[in-house]
Amino acid sequence: MSVAQPQQPMGSALNPVGEHLRVVPRRSSVVSRFADFSFQGLVWLSAACVLAIVAFILMQLIKGSSLSLHQFGWKFFTGSDWDPVNGNFGSVPFVYGTLVSSLVALVIAVPLSLGVAIFITEMCPRSLRGILSYLTELLAAIPSVIYGMWAIFVLIPLLRRYIGPALAKTFGWTGLFTGPIYGGGMLTAGIILAIMLVPIISSITREVLTAVPHQQREAALALGATRWEMIRVGVLRNARAGIFGAIILGLGRALGETMAVTMVIGNRPKITKSLFAPAYTMASVIANEFSEATDDLYLSSLIEIGLALFIVTIIVNILAQFLIWSVTRGTPRRANV
Repeated sequence: MSVAQPQQPMGSALNPVGEHLRVVPRRSSVVSRFADFSFQGLVWLSAACVLAIVAFILMQLIKGSSLSLHQFGWKFFTGSDWDPVNGNFGSVPFVYGTLVSSLVALVIAVPLSLGVAIFITEMCPRSLRGILSYLTELLAAIPSVIYGMWAIFVLIPLLRRYIGPALAKTFGWTGLFTGPIYGGGMLTAGIILAIMLVPIISSITREVLTAVPHQQREAALALGATRWEMIRVGVLRNARAGIFGAIILGLGRALGETMAVTMVIGNRPKITKSLFAPAYTMASVIANEFSEATDDLYLSSLIEIGLALFIVTIIVNILAQFLIWSVTRGTPRRANV
């Protein structure tokens, strides 16, 4: 006598233990290929949009500065006279102010950023590592206008009353700290930029330090190195290219900073040796005078400054990313917390 088999529901099958498994119908190859092709096209379109935006900005800057390029040529980057009334334009004072303020910022920010990154990565207790990392990166989220306001109400009075006279008395022989102390100037702009660069340089430096293989640390300690020798020889030496890339990336950030620098640098197109003196940067002159430029040549000169700043920033960022990639490529990320 045969035993009737239980009827299987449609769209299911029996596994070896007798349980029903739902059979998922397979999509047709045409639909699958269409979905893959659509996704691939969307990704390519997104990447192309980024390149198109950069190319469009570059084309518009070149087009807008064509009058100044034709009128002055390379003399625009060698002249120091900025006289909109008489139609004489030279960008040397703005290039000088940009480079000097950025250099002052790097001199202050690089040691501080390296110290923060080394402490968080190598010495900080695990329970505090995440908190310190968050607080450091929080500085990058503060709007630049807030830094400018803080500098006006706090930093400038401190420089004018205490820090400036002390620097003039101690290092006045160098010529960098001479003349009247207004409070606002290249030194003030450099300090503000340094505070803004700390989260950028320290964050990237932490990523580079964590990318160094842990075996480098163990090998240095096994050979009898102290903790500082292990960090200096086993970690920093292997990460020096990436750290240099982080510094250059911070430099690119300093070159393009506008609002905070405009509020404290003094905005005077003069070349002076003293860091107490007011100055001008490429970004701040565009922000201050673009709305006042009624003459076509005046407007074209400002756009040409923007073109030069755009090209320099792109080159600096590409170089920084390449140096960082040369260290972190193919290295698994190590947890910080």
